[in-house]
Amino acid sequence: MKILLAIDDSRFSKAALQSVLTLAPPKGTHVRVLHVIEPPSVLVARGLGGYNANLRMVWEAQRKNGQALVEQFAKDLAAGGFKVTTSIVQGEARSKIVDVARKWHADLIVVGSHGRRGLERFLMGSVSGAVVHHAPCSVQVVRPGSKR
Repeated sequence: MKILLAIDDSRFSKAALQSVLTLAPPKGTHVRVLHVIEPPSVLVARGLGGYNANLRMVWEAQRKNGQALVEQFAKDLAAGGFKVTTSIVQGEARSKIVDVARKWHADLIVVGSHGRRGLERFLMGSVSGAVVHHAPCSVQVVRPGSKR
């Protein structure tokens, strides 16, 4: 089985990791840990002044953070007995997750849900919702337990 685990630096991705660790059998399962670096908006980037140099610094910082993130998730999965590879790509998360799943021939995509509602969902969009609607395979959307 090939599982694409799409992550960001949030508790929602940690819940998705725990789901893979507890629900998938390690033997015969290959997990690709994917982190997508989304470009800063043009308005934000221009506000940085020295546009090109600052944009490169932002990209490099995001790449380094992303690399550390996928390596930690990969380490946890490998300790659980899974075959693991990592990927970091640049672009819009919702389309890149679907593209990687299609090209890699994933059997399952696992992604955390931020649970956005209302105006926030309208403005930010729903990555997990878009992935569910466009994925070439099954998708598991994981939400961490709520503390009320």
